Amino acid sequence: MLQRLAGFKNRKENKEGGFTLVELLIVVAIIAILAAIAIPQFSQYRARAFVATLNADIKNAYTAAQAYLTDNPSQTIDSIDKLAEAGYNPSSNIVWRAGTMTLSVGDVQLATTAPITTNEATVTFAGVITPASN
Repeated sequence: MLQRLAGFKNRKENKEGGFTLVELLIVVAIIAILAAIAIPQFSQYRARAFVATLNADIKNAYTAAQAYLTDNPSQTIDSIDKLAEAGYNPSSNIVWRAGTMTLSVGDVQLATTAPITTNEATVTFAGVITPASN
């Protein structure tokens, strides 16, 4: 019996330190709260980056359209190939939606392949682009 009590005393003195269940639950709760804040923010930053890329691309498409129509005033732009001929090079996350671009009426539409949401941009030009005269 004395040996048992002595063994119990030794175990009590050599108690290993560690986290209690409550401490672990608190840490897990804090990590969950931080994740709940960080994940939506990351998604918003990513969506804003896609929109910024889309805006830059639509401006490049518009500039290429102006260049093409300046060189070819009697033409209309009805395909991405005509914009590419004028120097338009879409970003890797921008996809051309066939059939939605008609510059003859001044409407260009591009959409990003962003998985978060579908972003669309429209540029409207209501005027005539004429070549410069010398």
